[in-house]
Amino acid sequence: MNLSTLKSSVAGREWPVVLAFILPAVFVLVFLRLVPGIQGLIHSFQVKGSFVGFSNYRYLFTHQNALNSIQVTLWFNLVINPFQILVAFMIALLLEQKLPGTDIFRIIIFVPIAVPLAVSSIIWGVAFRPDDGLINALLQLMRIPPQQWLTSTKQALYSIMILASWVGVGYWMIFLVAGLKNIPESYYESAAIDGANYLQALFQITVPLMKRPLAFVLVADTVSNFLLFPPIQILTQGGPENSTNLFMNEIYTNAFKYGDYGLAYAETIVLIGLMLVIVSIQFHLLKSEEDKA
Repeated sequence: MNLSTLKSSVAGREWPVVLAFILPAVFVLVFLRLVPGIQGLIHSFQVKGSFVGFSNYRYLFTHQNALNSIQVTLWFNLVINPFQILVAFMIALLLEQKLPGTDIFRIIIFVPIAVPLAVSSIIWGVAFRPDDGLINALLQLMRIPPQQWLTSTKQALYSIMILASWVGVGYWMIFLVAGLKNIPESYYESAAIDGANYLQALFQITVPLMKRPLAFVLVADTVSNFLLFPPIQILTQGGPENSTNLFMNEIYTNAFKYGDYGLAYAETIVLIGLMLVIVSIQFHLLKSEEDKA
């Protein structure tokens, strides 16, 4: 038996093993992702089982509640995504300095990740109470007047951002710390020999080599925040005055409160489209030189 025949024989025996690993993933992808997506697209052109063409989409882009929900969602992501990633990156850099107490600090930051988001929402809801909440009590100690937080149209959305960041910052920090550990120490040693200070090494070595981890974290964080729902449903239900009515809450309201599944499907398709556009732009902007080549 020659070498090529032996390779073919081995490859033939490996195919059942390969298929055994691939088929479950293909099954999940097709029946839990692709098929529901196609069904959702079809139902977005229907109202109570009747084909209505683009009526749901026309209503979506002309109705004030839906347009306001899109605007709130875009603003929410425009503010919270850079904030979470910047803070997570700064903390990751701090933890890599191996200062005294960093292990304890790492645990403190990681603790919120272990708490379910629904439980975190309830805890922060109590802390945000305008009358007897913990945060206003702390503000009064600093002689700052109490704030309305979740009951204010100007503060409610930013209060949700604080809640989401309490969980998100520690979670994304883990990935950024892993990325920092993959940068060879010899790069920094060479930069130090050449007389580079910390900031020069940061912007000429660390940031360029962290483009791939940052791209992953930014995309994952964007998707996560576009799909944020529990804090809204538990604490504000989209209020006050629709100031926290994120698109996921709008979809839930139309589907399960008003029973307008066709409109909810159309909103879901639009939400997926928005995410795909924004994620594509993010990938393009954070593409590394190796990827461009």
